[in-house]
Amino acid sequence: MTISGWRFTPRLWSTVAAIAVITIMVQLGNWQLSRAQEKESRQERLDRLSQEPAITLPDHPVKLEDFQYHQVEARGEYVPGHTIYLDNKIYKGIAGYQIVTPLRVGNSEMHVLVNRGWIAATRDRSKLPEVATPGGKILVSGIATTAMQKTLELSPDQVSGQVWENLDLERYRSSTGLKLQPVMILQKDQANDGLVREWPRPDSGSGKNIGYAFQWFAMAFAVLIIYLVLSVKRERY
Repeated sequence: MTISGWRFTPRLWSTVAAIAVITIMVQLGNWQLSRAQEKESRQERLDRLSQEPAITLPDHPVKLEDFQYHQVEARGEYVPGHTIYLDNKIYKGIAGYQIVTPLRVGNSEMHVLVNRGWIAATRDRSKLPEVATPGGKILVSGIATTAMQKTLELSPDQVSGQVWENLDLERYRSSTGLKLQPVMILQKDQANDGLVREWPRPDSGSGKNIGYAFQWFAMAFAVLIIYLVLSVKRERY
C-alpha cells in the first residue's frame, strides 16, 4: 500500500510480534482497570458499613470478617497494666504514640484491644507521656478493624517494655496471657484523656491501579507507533 510516496511494507515477524505485545499490554491494562473497579466497590461497601448502627461486641470469640469496618461498641473495664504505646505515629507532622489498652468485655475472660488515640512524644524519649485511663465499667464505641498493625521493623522480636513498633496479636497474647478478640476498636467516642482520635479514611488504592492501566495502554500505543514507523518506507523513483 502506497500513500503520497510512502509505502507500508510490514514484515511478518514484526507484525506477529507487535500484535502479541500489544494484545498482552492491553489485557494487562484491562486487568488493572478491573482491579480498580473491585477496590472501588469494596470501598463503597466499607463506607456503607461504617454508617450502619453499632453492633455490640460479645464476650465470646468472633470472626474478624464479621465485624471488620462495622461500627461496634463494647462494655467492660480497661486493664491499664497491659497498655502499650505504638511508636512512630505521626499526627500533623508531630511524632508520637498510639495508645492501645485491652478492655475486659463484661465479666468474662475475653478482652478486646482498644486503640484509644494519639499522643505526642515527650522531648525525652526515655520518658513516656502520661495517659489517664478511666476506671470501672465503661462503654467504648468505634470502628472495628484488624488487630494487626505492621510497619518496617528491624527485628521481629523488638519490644521495649510498653513501647512497641508493631502490634502483632499473637505476640501480644503471648506477652500478656490475655484471651483476645481478633478485632481492635478504633475508639471514636470522646473521653477527657488528652488523646487525639482522628482516624483517616482507608484509601481504596484504586488510583494506583488506574495509573498502572494508563502505563500499559501508553506502552501498547508506543509499540504500535514504533511498528508503524519501522514498517513504512519512502519510495525511491
